[in-house]
Amino acid sequence: MANKHGKKYVAALEKVDQTKDYTLDEAVALVKEIDFAGFDATVEIAFNLNVDTRQADQQLRGAVVLPNGTGKDQTVVVFAQGDKAKEAEAAGADVVGDADLIKRIQDGWLDFDVAIATPDMMAQVGRIGRALGPKGLMPNPKTGTVTMDVTKAVKESKAGKVTYRTDRDGNVSVPVGKVSFDAENLVGNLKTISDTVVRSRPAAVKGTYVKHVSIASTFGPSVNVAVDSL
Repeated sequence: MANKHGKKYVAALEKVDQTKDYTLDEAVALVKEIDFAGFDATVEIAFNLNVDTRQADQQLRGAVVLPNGTGKDQTVVVFAQGDKAKEAEAAGADVVGDADLIKRIQDGWLDFDVAIATPDMMAQVGRIGRALGPKGLMPNPKTGTVTMDVTKAVKESKAGKVTYRTDRDGNVSVPVGKVSFDAENLVGNLKTISDTVVRSRPAAVKGTYVKHVSIASTFGPSVNVAVDSL
């Protein structure tokens, strides 16, 4: 089978010992060194967990605010009415609305990163679930995006809140910043998300919980991380 990867990827991959689990500090330094994207690439961490996602109590889903942000300006929309709409605007939401915002999304507009809703709006927001759901934009109480505290939700989203959830195979992938971040800031973000995932361990899981961890930049090869260094 022909190698689909370009010369830059192959050159980067040659610098990675794929049989080794690097410490977190080593892995961050290496991911920064081997990144070859022509833009400020996103760094992502991927966990493979020993969970049975067919069981509802073993599915992870939540959100955490990264201490050093994500390096990305988040466009935040809020579904709210009356005083809560005014509160969302004051908190810095980019677009606030109710029926008008729902209509705009029904017409195909999805140019935002986070959607927040007050609980009373969820019956209406449910009508656009087919548009929001596949893009991971549906407001959800577990991620703090269905709430009466719209000020907190908007400010956290703007400050670098990321959501995480297990896929069918027990994997969790989360963006943790940009390649241009100081190594120290990336390590801080990585430790925050790792602590959150570890604390979310389902009670039903026996034996090893975190089976494998790796980090990578957008186009770069992944680097294995020693679980105990997290």
